[in-house]
Amino acid sequence: MPGPTLLFHISDIHFGLEDDRSLDWVMQEIAEKRPAAVAITGDLTMRARHREFAAACRWIRSLDVPVTVEVGNHDLPYFNLIERFATPYKRFQSIERLVERPIDLPGLAIVPLKTVRRWQPRWPWSHGWVTERALEQTLAIIDGLPRGTKVLVTCHHPLVEAGTKGKAWTRGGDHALAELARRGVLATLSGHVHDAFDIVSDTPNGRVRMIGAGTLSQRIRSTPQSFNEIVWDGERLDVRVRSIADVPTEKMQVPEVPEDAMPPRKPDEPVAPVATVPRVDPPVH
Repeated sequence: MPGPTLLFHISDIHFGLEDDRSLDWVMQEIAEKRPAAVAITGDLTMRARHREFAAACRWIRSLDVPVTVEVGNHDLPYFNLIERFATPYKRFQSIERLVERPIDLPGLAIVPLKTVRRWQPRWPWSHGWVTERALEQTLAIIDGLPRGTKVLVTCHHPLVEAGTKGKAWTRGGDHALAELARRGVLATLSGHVHDAFDIVSDTPNGRVRMIGAGTLSQRIRSTPQSFNEIVWDGERLDVRVRSIADVPTEKMQVPEVPEDAMPPRKPDEPVAPVATVPRVDPPVH
């Protein structure tokens, strides 16, 4: 039986306003712990400038572990509307194979869900939006997985509000979350709001756990720079917020961290142990 699967969930790097100390720390953690995969949930850049993308893509290519990358609202061209509408992902070219890339691990799959649009019939265009096409693509991947495979869904925007200072206002997010609940996904992984969270959202089809990563940039909101260390042992999903500062995990999250955040079990499934959220250890400097 395979051992526990370690994943790193990072978000909102914002090259252009990146925090070099945090990036060096995370790179060292990846080199030492060798996670099975790193999920980056968008906003690689600050203003989608060519030099920002060059730096972001260079950093991502250096990680030397399997990586999947979501597109964030800051990653679509700001100053070139022709490119934004015609070829919005052109600047991802050097990491194109990593963008919205599903990752298959033993008994576990990471599946992308796009929540950004090149335009919206509302302002600002930075808000989240799950189109029917994007949702259908995600659900098709999930439905095609081998029976019994557990799923984590990566997206940039939280699908519904998570009690953080930053807001997502994701159009179609509640419907998407309900469809993910119908399929019993373990959790969604997102960014955008720059603060970590770990909550359970109720839908008409059951519960879904929503996990958010903080930022690794200088654009902090309520908490210091951080990333999520996630362990799946086949029965339980544990999330540990790793902060660049000595801040306890519970202080990095909205108040109500779920005790049991697993999807409702099927009649023939054993009862899983209660999930725990340990405290954060500060990095060694």
